[in-house]
Amino acid sequence: MDHKEHWEIIYTEKQPNQVSWTQETPSISLQLIQNTNLPTSAKIIDVGGGESNLVDHLLELGYNHLSVLDISQNALNRCKLRLGESGKNIEWIVSDITLFQSEIKYDIWHDRAVFHFQTEPDTISKYKSNLINALNDNGQFIIGTFSDLGPKKCSGLEIKQYTEKTLTDTFSPEFSPIEFQREDHHTPFGTVQNFVFGRFQKK
Repeated sequence: MDHKEHWEIIYTEKQPNQVSWTQETPSISLQLIQNTNLPTSAKIIDVGGGESNLVDHLLELGYNHLSVLDISQNALNRCKLRLGESGKNIEWIVSDITLFQSEIKYDIWHDRAVFHFQTEPDTISKYKSNLINALNDNGQFIIGTFSDLGPKKCSGLEIKQYTEKTLTDTFSPEFSPIEFQREDHHTPFGTVQNFVFGRFQKK
């Protein structure tokens, strides 16, 4: 089974309360986006957004140039259905992030829990290249991955853990770190997953 088929099945068979990554309010992501001090007209892409609630909160805050990318069409369909008319101006992108070629230059690239699924040097390199190409000069990159204290698998797939240092090393020299935060994410199942979040500036 390839990755796309895997995620299409997940978003066909499981509801938000049946998957570990669900957050009612993605507080750290919202805080880091607002910490960029960019205007609400900033172009933002949520990579692996699926049916995340992040886009709902960004709309409520007045952000009006939003794109949501996911490998799963089913995930994006669910999100579109939930948002209804309020999501009519969002750009919905179905793509594997390692194959993504953007025609838009973004001011903010946000990724919570996609990058850590890139476990091979080749896919890590492709992700980084696509990030560099899609982000404006001086754009900002926000990432959340499982930390060295977090799980080693998610949804039955192997992941790669990170620390503040290994994230910095991975995205150097093209990106400079601005800030880091750790989060204990409490899943719908009552388990705890430790994430490390970083905000970086493109040089």
